[in-house]
Amino acid sequence: MDTRWSCALATLLAASLAGGTTQAAGDPKRGAEIYQRCQLCHSITTDDTGPHHAGLFGRKAGSVPGFPYSDAMRNSGIVWSETTLEMFLRNPQAYVPGTRMTFTGLPDPQDRADVIAYLKKATMVK
Repeated sequence: MDTRWSCALATLLAASLAGGTTQAAGDPKRGAEIYQRCQLCHSITTDDTGPHHAGLFGRKAGSVPGFPYSDAMRNSGIVWSETTLEMFLRNPQAYVPGTRMTFTGLPDPQDRADVIAYLKKATMVK
């Protein structure tokens, strides 16, 4: 078999074993614009209708002290990462049935990648 075809086949096989998707590269500047929609309920630094996002990556879902999470979120076992956030942003209610979050999701994979890139940059705890 030609080496090019072997590489292409290996790439397709790896993608299918990983769930058939590869995460798009995100643009944090565009993600900041999309995140403005999130600011109806969230902030990077303060709790509002939703919990703050500072320190999001690596944090266990439902663990911001004093925030009144749903039992579903508190008991989800999720630790926020690029992968878990991508799945959550795709469809929050499907990923965490019983969540109080009323946002229905970002259907566009590039929008999700951009928001995640923005959050990675904006939420790092210093």
